[in-house]
Amino acid sequence: MVSSTDIAQRIIEAVLAQRLAPGTRLGEQNLSMLFDCSRTLVREALVRLAARGIVTVSSRRGWYVVQPSHEEAREAFEARRVIETGLIRRTGPLDKAALKRLKQHLKQEQDALKGDDVGQRSYLLGDFHVCLAECLGNQLLADTLRDFTARTTLIAMLYQSTHDAVQSCQDHVAIVEALTRGDTALAERLMEEHIGQVQAALRLAPADDPLANLRQALAPVRATPAPLPTGNDTPQPPAETYLGALL
Repeated sequence: MVSSTDIAQRIIEAVLAQRLAPGTRLGEQNLSMLFDCSRTLVREALVRLAARGIVTVSSRRGWYVVQPSHEEAREAFEARRVIETGLIRRTGPLDKAALKRLKQHLKQEQDALKGDDVGQRSYLLGDFHVCLAECLGNQLLADTLRDFTARTTLIAMLYQSTHDAVQSCQDHVAIVEALTRGDTALAERLMEEHIGQVQAALRLAPADDPLANLRQALAPVRATPAPLPTGNDTPQPPAETYLGALL
């Protein structure tokens, strides 16, 4: 018998695997048919996810996966940065069982990178951070990180992240190696850099530029060489100079 917790977990996993895009409609009737349960259970799951910032509801349009704004994207990454570096800073040496689990997770990531299942790869790369928090001994923050990681996955999809999956895995390997040596200061710095690189790879236009989308769309496709001046001709700036001035 499925529970509302099971439904919420499945939706979170689908987000982490990039199988649910930002703005996807989540119809109560369709979900109740899919999970073979009542709409009441589905609604309970969606209400929980709304409280966790994963879905939103409109009185006219129904339930949708969230589409984070620029500011929400910045806040989500900042929250992850504070939680994850803070966890590493406050932890002591990891025991053998925790290190073994982390290394097994890295092996799964590396295997997924060799395959063609993009969803599995995305899920594992995001779940590394949850796994790390659990291994560092804080289940409450691990649960919180799962939600923030889901939000940043949606952000990466929405803002067309250019961050490379292989690089993410390599970053994770370096963090675990530092923890294995007991060098928490290095692990903390590597985590800070990793989250910063993922955030920097987002194609976020400046929040104070209302013409950002139009500016990008109307940018010159290629520069046209200006004609050489002859005689008394006054050199004219290329056409894109005028376009830039107008925009």
